[in-house]
Amino acid sequence: TGPNGRIIERDILELSKLGAEAMASAATAVCASAGAAVPEAEYEDVALPNIRKVIARSMHASLSEMAQLTHSFSFDATQVMAYRKIVKENAEKFGLANITFNDIILFAVSRVLLNHRDLNAHFLGDKMRYFTDVNLGMAVDTPRGLLVPTIFGANKMSLNEIAGAAKDLAKQAQEGTISPDLLVGASFTVSNLGTYGVEHFTPVINPPQTGILGVNNIQTKLKMVDGEAVPYQAMGISLTYDHRALDGAPASRFAQELCRTLENFMALLAK
Repeated sequence: TGPNGRIIERDILELSKLGAEAMASAATAVCASAGAAVPEAEYEDVALPNIRKVIARSMHASLSEMAQLTHSFSFDATQVMAYRKIVKENAEKFGLANITFNDIILFAVSRVLLNHRDLNAHFLGDKMRYFTDVNLGMAVDTPRGLLVPTIFGANKMSLNEIAGAAKDLAKQAQEGTISPDLLVGASFTVSNLGTYGVEHFTPVINPPQTGILGVNNIQTKLKMVDGEAVPYQAMGISLTYDHRALDGAPASRFAQELCRTLENFMALLAK
């Protein structure tokens, strides 16, 4: 609007005013087309309990400070399932505990670990601490969160003794009466999520341990026998290990031996 059609200050101010009005008009149109304003989401803030804070710190430290790697395997669970059926049918007659698949896994691990000391150990930065006995941690879901009580000297216990100890420790953990002394000192841990239908997972190591075994569910698979596909029941396991403490080959050898042992579980009991 200036002399000879030049742009002057009032042109800029007028254009800014028109722009602001257009933006306001557009915003009004959008709100009108969207109907009522979106209501504010409702929520509740709850402070973390101390045990959740401890678990969070431990899991974060484990994953951030270790070189963790997971190998997955499966084994033919036919013999294990048959053995458990026999024990279950005769438990009352012989005064046995309710021996579960998890108890059988714990028993087998306590024996096989003795042949693989890098996994029955603690990684302490500049040194390894190897344990003479297998102090077996077992992950337990409790109302307060994940707890890992320890079965000390599991390698010296019978299957029935391990089953009894496991149930007693789990009960104490779930009721909140367990001694703190029973929540430390494990040299290796077993975590079983198979009962929840989990097919595969990557368990997180409880430092300074060098490994943890995850137990998965049982699935029907096929194997070739004399050229014919035969169905069988396979149980999966997932071994997470600290690559700073041992390499993939020795970790896999442990898992292979464990699978062979479980496939021939009745022979293990004869030792």
